[in-house]
Parts: sequence; C-alpha cells; structure tokens
Amino acid sequence: MNRQIAICLLTTALLIAVPFVEAQQTAQVSRIGFLWGSTPNVEKDRLAAFQQGLRDRGHIEGKNIVIESRYAEGKLDRLPGFVAELVQLKVDVLVAPPLTAIRAAKQRTKTIPIIMVTSVDPVSTGIVDSLARPGGNITGLTRLGRDLSGKRLELLKEVVPGISRVGVLWHAGGEGSAIGFKEYEAAARALKIQLQSLQVRGPTPDLEGVFQAASKARVGAFIMITHPVFRRHPKRTADLAIKSRLPLFCEESEYVEAGGLMSYMATNADLYRRAATYVDKILKGTKPADLPVEQPTKFEFVINLKAAKQVGLKIPPNVLARADRVIR
Repeated sequence: MNRQIAICLLTTALLIAVPFVEAQQTAQVSRIGFLWGSTPNVEKDRLAAFQQGLRDRGHIEGKNIVIESRYAEGKLDRLPGFVAELVQLKVDVLVAPPLTAIRAAKQRTKTIPIIMVTSVDPVSTGIVDSLARPGGNITGLTRLGRDLSGKRLELLKEVVPGISRVGVLWHAGGEGSAIGFKEYEAAARALKIQLQSLQVRGPTPDLEGVFQAASKARVGAFIMITHPVFRRHPKRTADLAIKSRLPLFCEESEYVEAGGLMSYMATNADLYRRAATYVDKILKGTKPADLPVEQPTKFEFVINLKAAKQVGLKIPPNVLARADRVIR
C-alpha cells in the first residue's frame, strides 16, 4: 500500500515538474527585434558584428536568443509598421539604427528597452534626456556622424587645394539626412566653402541626374550623406563620380572600397559589437535609463589611391600619413 502511494506521489510530482521545467527552458530564450534600413545583403556585416558581440557574452542564436530582423530595403516609411509587428511579438529588446525607427519605437512602446545606434545627436533631437542619464526606455550609441562633418570638409580642402564649392548628395526620405545637411552647412560657413544641395528621393534615386547637375554647377568635389538607399548603390555611385572626375568623400568605408575617394567615420564593427553589450546588460536586468549613451572609441580614415588617380588627384603625403587604411 505504501509503495502504491509513493508511486502515485512520484507520478504527480513529475506531472507538475515537467511543464515547469519546460516553461523555464522557454523563458530562457530571449527575443531581440532588429530594425534595419536596407537589405539583408547590405546589412550582413553589421549583423555579423552584432552576433559576434552577443556570442562573446554567451548569447547564441538558436540556443538562448532569437533575432527577429526586419529590413526596410531603403523604404523608411515601412519601419513604423515593423516596430508595431515586433512589439506585438513581445520582443525583449529592440535595436534600432535608423532615426525613423528610433522615433517610431519611442512612440510605440514605453516598456520595451530600445538600443539605438545613431549618427545624430540624441539629446538635441529629443531622443534622450542626456547622454549620462538618458531616462525612459532608450539608450545605446551615438556615432558622432554629424559632429564629423567639419572634419570631412577640412580633409577635403587639404586634398583638393583651392576648392570653393562642394556638392552634398543627400536623400530627402528621413530626418537624419536633413539634419546631416544642416550640419555640413554650418561647417562650410566656417571654412568659407559654398555647398550645392543635391537632393534625391525614392527607393531608386536618379544618381546619373545628380552627377550631371553637379557638373553643371561646377562643384569641385562631392560629399555623400549616408542613407539606407545609397548603401544599396556604392559601386554605381563611385563609378559615376569617377566618370565625372569628381572626388567623392563618403561617410563610411564601404563606399571607398567600392571606388570612392575617402571616408571618415566611427568603425561599424566596433559599434555593433558594443550594441550587443547593451543587449547583454538589459537581458541581465539592467534598466535602459541606468545605461549612459556611449560615444565612439574607434574612428577610421580610409583613402583609395586608385580613385585619386582616376579623378586626377595626388594625395598630399601629410594626409596620406594620417590614413588608417589605404586602398591601392
């Protein structure tokens, strides 16, 4: 009789314990929502850096985390819908590089932590209260992309002696690009450089038309403000610059690798690995409001000597010596 009672009690305990263990195992899998501005192929290196950062901290995709990526493919108006979708999925963290995605996420949820990787000043744009004490549910990294605008123009003046007029290629879709152009305007005034605004719209921009307009306006060089749409056409943009014999200064190195002249920006791999540290801390219980917004620690100045030769430029030795990487 005692044996039968013991068996019954053991069976009951097992019936109770198994669902509890299964529930625990399910709870251990964290879901991360990631909002990308471009396509999977364009974003793959950034995603790989983020995944590596997670692995370094014990978060393995398919084992204890799931990354729900959504790609706008240059159509930033799709991002608010993706935010709503990921919130509905009850993700544990949202990672949002595009400013449009950050704004949409902030408006949609006050509880899900949001990690940003932004080029704009998150304080002046009202995303966070301050860098040291962001407040609310948003924190992350600012790339200082806009703060580097003056530095890029200074480098351009060194490389193209006597330059007085610079064309700025920017996309009308997205608040970040408009902010970027205003920053270049402020820097250009200080350096006594005239800017020619060369604006495009839509997912298939008329880049040929832009370079024709630049030639007619007699600009001495080009600066391109990073945008998800442009990131789908680095080779095409570089080829058009070379064809027009216009030096192309870019904000990210992938354009220089495709044939642009120079780039200067915080390194993407470092930023996205560091974004993973924010996710790690939040999954371990730290509140976003208690995590200060960080600034870049690694910058990269890249020069393409082949492109310089193709547009008829000789890079001064003192500028070449400051390059972190030279493409020959």
